[in-house]
Formats: sequence, structure tokens, C-alpha cells
Amino acid sequence: MTTATFGGQVIAESDETIIVEGNHYFPPASVNHEFLSEHDRTSVCSWKGTANYYTVTVDGESADAAGWYYAEPMDKAANIVNYVAFYPAVTVTA
Repeated sequence: MTTATFGGQVIAESDETIIVEGNHYFPPASVNHEFLSEHDRTSVCSWKGTANYYTVTVDGESADAAGWYYAEPMDKAANIVNYVAFYPAVTVTA
């Protein structure tokens, strides 16, 4: 089971993550969106497409743009559409 935690709170948990470039991407249904809010940051990957970001907030503590996902990935990354990955501010353990 792979788990993502922040501030002692489980943000996501799944035994079906997809690892891409060393990052665990969590299926959308395994992510607790109660702790996520849309961030205005975007970035572009040459083969995955445009990433959108989430700020993670638990008990008043926030990590800006600490999670990301691809709402409309390029064909080569279609398997991770809306899957969420996290930066090191969120602890991911497998």
C-alpha cells in the first residue's frame, strides 16, 4: 500500500499507484480531496502535457502547489489522467 501524508493526515492511499519518473501517481478515487485546493500554477512536460497543481492544507498548515495532476495528458500519458502525484512536502511511502 502506498500512502501520502501531510501534517500527520493521510492525503492519499492506494495499492494501485502508477510510478512515472520516480513519482507515485495516485488514482483520483484514492485521494482525499478535502485537503486539496486548486492552485493557479501550471507547468508543461514535453511528453505528459500541462500539469495542474493543488495546494495541500491540513489543520491550517499548507504546502503550495505540492500536488499535481494532468487533466488532459498527451497520448503517451493517458494512463495517468487525473492521477495525483506529490512533491516532497507530502511524504509518500510505499
